[in-house]
Amino acid sequence: MSNILRQQFIAFSVSAGVLKFGEFTTKAGRQSPYFFNAGLFHDGATLAKVADFYAQTLLDAGVEFDMLFGPAYKGITLASATAVALANKGRNTSFAYNRKEAKDHGEGGTLVGAKLSGKVVIIDDVISAGTSVRESVEMIRNAGAEPCAVLIALDRMERGGKDGVVSDLSAVQEVSRNYNIPVISIGNLADLLGYLSADPALAQHKDAVAAYRDRYGIA
Repeated sequence: MSNILRQQFIAFSVSAGVLKFGEFTTKAGRQSPYFFNAGLFHDGATLAKVADFYAQTLLDAGVEFDMLFGPAYKGITLASATAVALANKGRNTSFAYNRKEAKDHGEGGTLVGAKLSGKVVIIDDVISAGTSVRESVEMIRNAGAEPCAVLIALDRMERGGKDGVVSDLSAVQEVSRNYNIPVISIGNLADLLGYLSADPALAQHKDAVAAYRDRYGIA
């Protein structure tokens, strides 16, 4: 994955209002100087653009895969849009997703879309506690398929846990270690800091983001 693509993704996320700067509280209770909300890719043009980033990043990674899986809820839109973007690049790929609650009529069950088979890429926005990935891995393996990678938009590159009991590894590193699969990100915290350094209009946020990385970032 080229640095140019990563920087373009950060710039796009900022312009779309998906990546914001200020004071935000994370799920771990930390005060973060930035926040990434993939739910704001909510119109056709921005969704098409972010899907193109996902598709190109996956192709550039060189991972062998047969289909995509999007965990409910954000992963559903991201996986289906990425399948469209891949088809536009000449790679027609099937996809599936899960519901939160099993359905007892129609097609039934918790899985929708193509039958899970072969090597499956899990597509989501970010990895926080890794719960979504764990559930996805279980569903894929229970179906007799093989999870081969996780593809996310942004890797925050910060250690898991809470203050006082902070892990040595990030949530992304823990997922990769626990399931022995690569976690691929379109962009990460290092890319964000690089972007802030190059954009005078956002330079005032650089110190706060750098301090946050010093406190919680992985080595």
